[in-house]
Amino acid sequence: MKHIITFLASLCLFAGHAVAAEPSKPNIVFILADDLGRTDVGFMGCKEIHTPHLDKLATAGAVLDEHYVQPVCSPTRAALMTGRYAAHTGVYTIVRPHARWGLPLEERTLAQALREAGYETAIVGKWHLGEFEEAYRPTRRGFDHQYGHWFGAIDYFTHVRDNMHDWHRDDQPCNYEGYSTHLIAKEACRRIREKQPGKPLFLYLPFNAVHGPHQVPESYLAAYDKLTGTRRTYAGMLSAMDEAIGQVVAALEEKGLKQNTLIIFSSDNGGPNPGRITTNGPLRAGKGTIYEGGIRVCAFASWPGHIPAGTIKEPIHAVDWYPTLLKLAGGTLEQKLPLDGLDIWPVLTQGAKSPHDALLFCGGRPEQAAIRMGDWKLLVGASGAGAEESGDKPAGKRARGKASRVTQGVELYNLADDIAEKKNLADSQPEKAKELRAKLDALLKNAVPSGVVQADTATATKRRKQK
Repeated sequence: MKHIITFLASLCLFAGHAVAAEPSKPNIVFILADDLGRTDVGFMGCKEIHTPHLDKLATAGAVLDEHYVQPVCSPTRAALMTGRYAAHTGVYTIVRPHARWGLPLEERTLAQALREAGYETAIVGKWHLGEFEEAYRPTRRGFDHQYGHWFGAIDYFTHVRDNMHDWHRDDQPCNYEGYSTHLIAKEACRRIREKQPGKPLFLYLPFNAVHGPHQVPESYLAAYDKLTGTRRTYAGMLSAMDEAIGQVVAALEEKGLKQNTLIIFSSDNGGPNPGRITTNGPLRAGKGTIYEGGIRVCAFASWPGHIPAGTIKEPIHAVDWYPTLLKLAGGTLEQKLPLDGLDIWPVLTQGAKSPHDALLFCGGRPEQAAIRMGDWKLLVGASGAGAEESGDKPAGKRARGKASRVTQGVELYNLADDIAEKKNLADSQPEKAKELRAKLDALLKNAVPSGVVQADTATATKRRKQK
């Protein structure tokens, strides 16, 4: 009898240790699609492209109807990684391969902050925030594990861009044959299955799908025989990514982690070439613009039992994930550089209003910007910000007419009445335009130069000294 009691006590002690070993902090999986059209997924109303795994996650969680990002790839990634606007990081535009700049080294990344909070951190997919020196690469920016590509626009099968092979593990070149979406899914599942016991996992999963070049295995085209050309290939690529996301969810379930995992999904910008390859619904323009079609994307946050199912119509921004996730993880927000993002957990879980009185959006240069305050949105320098990509005529040419000096070159829209940004109210509502312009100027008061300009200036200075 004494032996039985001792044995039972040992079992209880072991069970206690097992429970203690499983972290109470949630695992976080952040999935970022590349160049995905806002209305090309089922949970946003698409009927012709099948996204069952995304739709299941979205309907179980909160669809974020007014989720904003930046107009192109790198700036959105910088905003997500730092909780700071492009005006403060200097990442206004795309970081090209081997460009002598990247996300500034003084920036504290989300991966660094979560690792400090006790998380195992991994990036599987596209980095796109600088690699010309080791210090700019993922494993030096807070990630314990890295797998995938540094650049954008790689070949999906050969993993080559501009005659350069771009596939890395822990920031060292490696060779793996296969379609990139499949490889990313396989590695993400491996990271989940091999998760360190006793540590929560932050898995950043930025797919290169559905960015060009538009390539997909032939088998994914069969379901889309009614579509033609690039649109058909794009649909197949999206199906492949949706399938990959389903595999990641299955790996979480297999490991018993699904119930304690927050899954967030977003596109990095609006769809390019809307109406020809992608669709952004009624929103104006697409990728590369600061119109709604370039910055308002499909997104959701899913964690059953914590985030109620439904649709949230409150404006939030990619910068908000940094403080929200870090606070949820029990990390510290004390840091040298001030945050622009705000905690949106009450918005996601309690039906609270957006914590922002204004949201800032920057185009490819500091003087090209927009601000949203309530239902009002003001844009400066938007014409030429990629408007030609969507087939739109530059708004400045349409709207200038008899505009006053105060409103010349400025566009003002009431999104509640005009989500398509068709009617420029800058001339008829000069006081409202003036109010928003003053707020925009205040937000841009401490704007830093573009990283491209800073890099060029540093190079020129170095050359002068060498002479």
